[in-house]
Amino acid sequence: MKWNKVTAILLAAMLVVLTACSSSGSKDGASDVDVIKVWTYPVHGNYKDDIAKSVAEFHAKHPNIRIEYELLTWAEGPKKFDVALNAGSPPDIYYHGVSGQYVDTGLALNLDPYMTAEIVSDYLPGVLDKAKIQGKQYGLPMYQYQWAWSANQRILEEAGIDWRKIQKEGWTWSEFKTEAKKMVKDLPDGSKQYGIVTDATTTDFIEMLARSSGLVDVVDRDGKFIWNDERMLETLKFIRSLVDEGIMPKETAAIDPAKRVEYFYNGKTGIASKGLPYYDVMLETRAKDIDAGKIKGEKIEHVYLPIPYKDGGKWQATVGGEGYVGFRQKDDKGEQHAKNTFLVMDWLTKGVHGGNSASELCVPFARQSQIDAFKGKDSRGKPHNKIAAEINQSHGVPSSDLFVDAKVSASKKKFIEQAQKPMQQALFSGSRTPEQIFEEFKNKGEQLFR
Repeated sequence: MKWNKVTAILLAAMLVVLTACSSSGSKDGASDVDVIKVWTYPVHGNYKDDIAKSVAEFHAKHPNIRIEYELLTWAEGPKKFDVALNAGSPPDIYYHGVSGQYVDTGLALNLDPYMTAEIVSDYLPGVLDKAKIQGKQYGLPMYQYQWAWSANQRILEEAGIDWRKIQKEGWTWSEFKTEAKKMVKDLPDGSKQYGIVTDATTTDFIEMLARSSGLVDVVDRDGKFIWNDERMLETLKFIRSLVDEGIMPKETAAIDPAKRVEYFYNGKTGIASKGLPYYDVMLETRAKDIDAGKIKGEKIEHVYLPIPYKDGGKWQATVGGEGYVGFRQKDDKGEQHAKNTFLVMDWLTKGVHGGNSASELCVPFARQSQIDAFKGKDSRGKPHNKIAAEINQSHGVPSSDLFVDAKVSASKKKFIEQAQKPMQQALFSGSRTPEQIFEEFKNKGEQLFR
């Protein structure tokens, strides 16, 4: 009986030691399998299959590291991530562009110690800069994104609009209004066809037009608030004139993103705001569904158009780099875990793994290894739209978020939520004049950016 007690005590002690060693191995990633958590989104139609294949290939190559990934929804994912980040327990890797708010938490992983010369040289010139905050690398871009407008080729050509010229040379605000008015008409069913339709819930319409007026962002690279410039008032007046002159629907204030797409799919507008080259693939899939009798509607030939710029100004496009951002947790898991996190980030963004997204979205590649992986393969997207995307990319201006500190970035977010969103609703509805909204912007800016 005494011997059994001694044995039990020894066994318990050994169990404690083994547990401690196991925990240490998991934390440092040295002896046990290190789990790297990835939160991402359905980036394109085949992304679920693509990432599953990439993860399986990684596991075969690195059996000591296991990737646990979760596909979030676009609607709820950002909220889930914010909750986790604020709690100090974000995933190791998150699909997003870099943000000063992430850096402000102290949890964003500075990637500079892990950036080898080979990885740096694999990225195309200027691409890595799109994932830096104040010169430090916090993200690895998977592709180079860009936003512009999408148009219905049939409607453009029926209105006699030379869209190929616009794709190559761009257009001014006045030129846009002249062309857009040509597309406005009454349709046989009693409805109206508009020149352009946007929604009142997302903020990009005002932001892109403000950028095209010369105001790159809410703040400049030095963190100075610039939406108090008279060019902002001109932008607001221009947008309001699109409603007043019938180029946009009078009910724009009640249109959400789904309704905006409905206008476009139903041939009720020549142009839909916030377009990207990926519409080529989306509309191709939609055309197959129409042929198969799954849905009814017009098979739309997509035209990718740049944002018009203020007369006397210059073409300035909305571009950036999107991919993966790395994080530590409040309960830090050690340096080896951080190295493994970076290893996974590099794997998911290089070669065919990252190139799949660029190819499917019809946007420029981020890395030479992606270009090499897709050499000789069929390229997605229509040739004229791919050329238009390359031209648009050459006019790109990066967000000021890449240069300002975290405090300014946080103030910018508050400005968008507290001033921009409510005031754009007022602008579209006509409940406030452009002048009144401009004053609101100036007052809020003075309050937040002191």
